[in-house]
Amino acid sequence: MPFAVYLLGLAVFAQGTSEFMLAGLVPGIARDLNVSIPAAGLLTSAFAAGMVVGAPLTALLSLRLSRRRALLGFLLAFLAAHVVGALTPDYGVLVGTRVVAALANAGFLAVAMATAVALAPPDAKGRAASVLLGGVTLACVAGVPGGALLGELWGWRSAFWAVALALVPALYAVLRSVPGGDASGGAPASARSELAVLRRPRLLVFLLLGSLVNGATFCTFTYLAPVLTGESGIGSSWMPGMLALFGLGSFAGVTIGGRLSDRWPVPLLVSGGAALAAGWVAFALTAGAPAPAVVLVLVQGTLSFAVGSTLISQVLYAATGAPTLAGAFATAAFNVGATLGPWLGGAAIGAGLGYRSPLWVSAALVGLALAAGAVAYLAGRRRRIEADPLSTA
Repeated sequence: MPFAVYLLGLAVFAQGTSEFMLAGLVPGIARDLNVSIPAAGLLTSAFAAGMVVGAPLTALLSLRLSRRRALLGFLLAFLAAHVVGALTPDYGVLVGTRVVAALANAGFLAVAMATAVALAPPDAKGRAASVLLGGVTLACVAGVPGGALLGELWGWRSAFWAVALALVPALYAVLRSVPGGDASGGAPASARSELAVLRRPRLLVFLLLGSLVNGATFCTFTYLAPVLTGESGIGSSWMPGMLALFGLGSFAGVTIGGRLSDRWPVPLLVSGGAALAAGWVAFALTAGAPAPAVVLVLVQGTLSFAVGSTLISQVLYAATGAPTLAGAFATAAFNVGATLGPWLGGAAIGAGLGYRSPLWVSAALVGLALAAGAVAYLAGRRRRIEADPLSTA
């Protein structure tokens, strides 16, 4: 894998820290800005909503820009949003900075995904995607717990300043390592031709499954601190370690997905999806005891990202011919889930169902993904048989 792909992963790490760090900062933000826990949790949804809208729009805008120019522009906008977020005393302004940061992050990921896939061998799209997603999971391992620790020591604003500082070496890395050619890989990109590819039914199914699985992940992850402190009896001082544990699991999941998704995607999705649904149910049933909660934080992090990264790789394979918009729509679909998940989890908590309720919502979302995948498979099999009655495929 070219070294430039790993440097793109470094930039994704800095941005991933910002996307995920709110899981450990929600209580502090709620206290400081005088808002409820669900309202503070909706900052994650605001970021994800910006990703949903921004991914296709910023990807379209970047089609004619050089890779380097597009990536640097997105990173600078991301940095500025965090400086404003660290300074503002207003909840509404903070929500706005999250949306702006998400727009910039969405554009960066779309171009970075296209660049990584163009630099990787043709049969290694899964590995290229896993390197970028590895930056996200390393954010869970190091960046997010670090942000939570900063929040405990000096307040949540210090975590925002830390993200801004972490973007400086990322800017230098992009400037030094990313080629200056088109984001499309050298030939002028056609928005119309790329959009035409995105109408394929198989691609749409993978986008739907990705949104549901990621919704389940973010539903619980956003409220992981209240779940563990309120239900499992784990002290708040242990939250950085628990978030790091989830991050270790997610890094393991991305690694597994990167190694297996190029060759055995269907077995990984079927077995991993079933285990993921069962794990959320088990977590909900045993959340009152710290020992199983600790184990399941690691297990569910692994399964969530193994399945999720495999779905991303399948989007890239299904959308050959639309490299930039494929990554953009994968980003948008996964952030539809990241918007819906925290909203559903917050609604369940707000309805008085307790801090275990996001775990049940996560189980339901993965169950829905399994059902949707089965229906799509059976429908596709029926179409193939109708087209060729002699086929047994």
